[in-house]
Amino acid sequence: MATRCRWRNAVLATGLTVALGASTVTACSNSAADQINYVVDGGLSTYNVNTVIGAASAGAQAFARTLTGFGYHGPDGQVVADHDFGTISVVGGAPLVLDYQIADNAVYSDGKPVTCDDVVLAWAAQSGRYAGFDAATQAGYVDIANIECTPGQKKARVSFIPDRGVVDYNQLFTATSMMPSHVISDILGTDITTALLTNKVSVVEQVARVWNSTWELKPGLDLKRFPSSGPYKIDRVLDGGAVVLVANDRWWGAKAITKRVTVWPQGGDIQDRVNNRKVDVVDVATGSSGALATPDNYQSADSPSNGIQQLIFASQGPLAAPSARHAFALCTPRDVIARDAGVAIANSRLSPATEDALSAGDGVVESAQFNKADPNAARAALGGVALTVRIGYRSPNARLATTVGSIAAACAPAGITVTNVTLDTSGPQALRDGKIDVLLASTGGAAGSGSTGSSSMDAYALHSGNGNNLSGYANPQVDGIISALAVSADPAERVRLLAEGAPVLWGDMPTLPLYRQQRTLLTSKKMFAVGRNPTRWGAGWNMDRWALMR
Repeated sequence: MATRCRWRNAVLATGLTVALGASTVTACSNSAADQINYVVDGGLSTYNVNTVIGAASAGAQAFARTLTGFGYHGPDGQVVADHDFGTISVVGGAPLVLDYQIADNAVYSDGKPVTCDDVVLAWAAQSGRYAGFDAATQAGYVDIANIECTPGQKKARVSFIPDRGVVDYNQLFTATSMMPSHVISDILGTDITTALLTNKVSVVEQVARVWNSTWELKPGLDLKRFPSSGPYKIDRVLDGGAVVLVANDRWWGAKAITKRVTVWPQGGDIQDRVNNRKVDVVDVATGSSGALATPDNYQSADSPSNGIQQLIFASQGPLAAPSARHAFALCTPRDVIARDAGVAIANSRLSPATEDALSAGDGVVESAQFNKADPNAARAALGGVALTVRIGYRSPNARLATTVGSIAAACAPAGITVTNVTLDTSGPQALRDGKIDVLLASTGGAAGSGSTGSSSMDAYALHSGNGNNLSGYANPQVDGIISALAVSADPAERVRLLAEGAPVLWGDMPTLPLYRQQRTLLTSKKMFAVGRNPTRWGAGWNMDRWALMR
């Protein structure tokens, strides 16, 4: 018992990395349960969390230790090198050249080796260079000039465009970013790496189609197409969308402590499941499940995420014009919404939670008129024209239902009728399909945090042509600012860039930031090694170190 207590105290004090967890769990492993139930934000629609829909889903929370990479996001959102997977060496600085070396014993759960082909596919899909890929973001990958990879080998040399030395290059090729390229090669019956590197258009089109659609999660899926490169692998998908993960016997690193983790999409029954001790870890947006009570045998902690809860406007419909968006923003009670969430109003679009010191003056002046609801100003801006606006969000979510109610009440006197549209599918898809006029979600349209942990990377959600630029916003000046932020580590230059971008974005109003999304992590008191995470990977970042003591 003393050992168990010391272990738990160490977890709480340090945030426990994967490597540390492997060395401290031994004394307790004999009494660990075989099964853990884990509840996450949103749905689990695809294994490929790099598509627009996948990035907005809860897939990253589920698969951080199923699809590994050269790094993972730790408890403070920082990227931690994953030496089990491989190493990165800086070969040159001007231009930036990196060597990625995959571990010799790295192998997928189907026995196929992890190779540089997977690096090439990840780059090709997310670089914006090849048509057809429905990638969520091009951030960082767009700045890679070329990749040297001999198909089937373990080493890739990645060269960046001159003067495009991405500061946060460690965000690239991390956990969940690389899909098993051999699955696509087997489906198409061809060497896709050579086709991608030589831009053989007819094959690239087929690769994009397969990359977009092959990894949908549904009951009865063909497990041959879902191999794992981590300590867990997919066992099956249950009716209702839960995904069962089991220990991967081909994983070459420290073995997972718990043999089976069932990942459940957030539903309206969380409180009942907690009361009945049918769930062990809950990692969701604060307030999304209402006033989630914490029984005596559980513990709960709230913490800020790096994602910004926001209104994302559709590129068509009643709010397509900036003037209509301005009017809608004028009657939106941002102060009330933030107060109900127990946090301050968020104003920055390009430098969210990870850079508070830099963003202190980012948009404060321009945003002042939009802090409190002013229905008279909104009505005047519309010229007396009535509007009906459909706001959608993934349900159930008590917090967002209240938010829509607050907006509806405040905007009614302005002649704006707000309707509440609850979604059981992807918010980004509903916005694309014209089923809603506004998506109420976090960064990139996510139900959860949605953040990469890097403001520079997150800013690409407003870069033209980016997949998670859900409002279809395009402004060359803002594109230039976002591009410059990606390669600048100078605080003074970053402040200047943010100050330059703020008035443009408040004028164009592609989105309306509300507040920094808060997270609630509720766990059984018998759970060990579970830690917060402000990024889209959530608490699942070290799932293989979790233990439920019986």
